[in-house]
Amino acid sequence: MATITHYQVGDVLGVGTVGTVYQAKDRITGREVAIKILLPQILDDSHIGRRFHREMSILEKLNHPHIVHYLTGGVAGGRPYYVMELVNAGSLRDELTIHGHLPWQQACRFGIQICSALQHAHNHGIIHRDLKPSNLFMDESGNLKLGDFGIARDTHQVDLTDAGLTVGTYAYMSPEQICADTNVSDKTDLYALGCLLYEIVTGYQPFAGATFARIFDQHLKSDPPRIRYTVPDAPEELEELILQLMAKHPAQRPFNARYVQGFLQNLLEQQKDDGGTTEQRQFSASGGARPAGISSYAGYSWGALIALVMLIGFIVTAVYLAQYVIF
Repeated sequence: MATITHYQVGDVLGVGTVGTVYQAKDRITGREVAIKILLPQILDDSHIGRRFHREMSILEKLNHPHIVHYLTGGVAGGRPYYVMELVNAGSLRDELTIHGHLPWQQACRFGIQICSALQHAHNHGIIHRDLKPSNLFMDESGNLKLGDFGIARDTHQVDLTDAGLTVGTYAYMSPEQICADTNVSDKTDLYALGCLLYEIVTGYQPFAGATFARIFDQHLKSDPPRIRYTVPDAPEELEELILQLMAKHPAQRPFNARYVQGFLQNLLEQQKDDGGTTEQRQFSASGGARPAGISSYAGYSWGALIALVMLIGFIVTAVYLAQYVIF
């Protein structure tokens, strides 16, 4: 077996477009780790090399229980590499392949973990830009860890993506990503989160097509099929949340990942308090949720409200006429 510094390199865990991930063992501590090494055939591509080093610097900034933990990095044999924690219990993609879809309650639990990871990254100026099931790895406890920041953008540094270049995965790309908007923000990750939650709950990606052009067109112009047509027991408020995450314009999406995290947590707690049923809520991107049908006239039925208006009108009319009778 090959060695990189004090790491004994073992079996291949996966091969991507720019690197190979190996299982390895720290010969000093005995800890099992993963090592990502840049592919030899692209060593001469300076752009990819810079992006690989950018991924390392991004991971080095992040320290969160739901993000794959970066350990160290360097160059061995002329090939850049970095070492990270080993998360080898599969991925969310594996779970969906096996089960088709997951209960909406589990989708909320996973969503809470993903939102927590995203908010941590966003707080550090990092936009993932490639949120999808295969980039969410599972640990032995069944928790998710976000990985593969290969095309992530660090808003505190110069963007390495060429102007006008579209990056991402077709099924989860926001309209602004598709249009290669240079002002891509953290709202792009929220759009992908909506696509992801949709798939977890229904077992289907929100948009399908034989070509990427057809999928892109739907991302830009169409609403996905209603979730409750496929999963009738999914709460209406969860469906509305997902649809708002997938709003075409970034400003129409929720304020941030932390708000979505809180909304999903409240939804689960409400379901628990109600013994399995959830109180219907209206979702507000400005940061509020209230029971459906409740407004500033809470407690009044429409009939009572109309009667009240008629009574006020009668009194006003009577007072007006009384002026002429008295004077």
